[in-house]
Amino acid sequence: MAGDSEDPNADVQYHLEVAADDVADTVLLPGNPERVEKIVAHWDDHEERAHHREYRTATGTYDGTPISVTSTGIGSPSAAIAVEELARVGCETFIRVGSCGALQPEMTVGDLVITTGGVRQEGTSDEYVREDYPATADYEVVSALVAAAERLGYDYHTGTTMSADSFYAGQGRPGFDGFEAAGADDLIDELTEANVANIEMEASAILTIANVYGLRAGAVCSVYANRVTGEFRTEGESRAAETASLATHLLAKMDAVKREAGVDRWHAGLSLE
Repeated sequence: MAGDSEDPNADVQYHLEVAADDVADTVLLPGNPERVEKIVAHWDDHEERAHHREYRTATGTYDGTPISVTSTGIGSPSAAIAVEELARVGCETFIRVGSCGALQPEMTVGDLVITTGGVRQEGTSDEYVREDYPATADYEVVSALVAAAERLGYDYHTGTTMSADSFYAGQGRPGFDGFEAAGADDLIDELTEANVANIEMEASAILTIANVYGLRAGAVCSVYANRVTGEFRTEGESRAAETASLATHLLAKMDAVKREAGVDRWHAGLSLE
């Protein structure tokens, strides 16, 4: 007998405290709970549905399209919990909205990076699938994010994102009292040479888990720092939020066109007005 202990598989999810009626099909996933307010500021309307631990959820509409946002906290373990529990209540598309460090010298603070795939340096996705399984963004989500950035006139880049578990040692930064992890001196140079676009802490786990479950996922991050040039400012957060919100609306339009055309996937022969 299960007794009276909490059931992670109950209708109301254990960590997020949401049920199916609380969320839309598409959910934006910022890390910081405070970023939720900055995201919903771009919407037509919204209502907070739950706030438990680092997980804060609001649902509303953007240009008439239903949309939700759930903060994940920092790192892939907590982001994986968010994807798991949102999938269990029916969510099908996930867009990470975050900040990152750029790895290419031409990227400027305030630019957007739209992830096409991920380097799985985080360990969470290893607990789901073998380490050589790729972390790939859904191409429909990538297309919608690119179209949104273009329509809004924001500078953006597309490319591979490295996700780390550590903000300091795992990203080539010195730890306490000058500690340096093995390989830290060469990490940024190696990633730059390999044409990796940026570093953050959640995208590759979100992409991998979504792929394993047959769901759509992508990521758009504001560049706060350029790890090659040394530039740093907290800038562009609102651009990522607006881009992801518009992308959700465009995805809904893309899905409607697919249904009308009788096809399962978006392709170049289809168009949006």
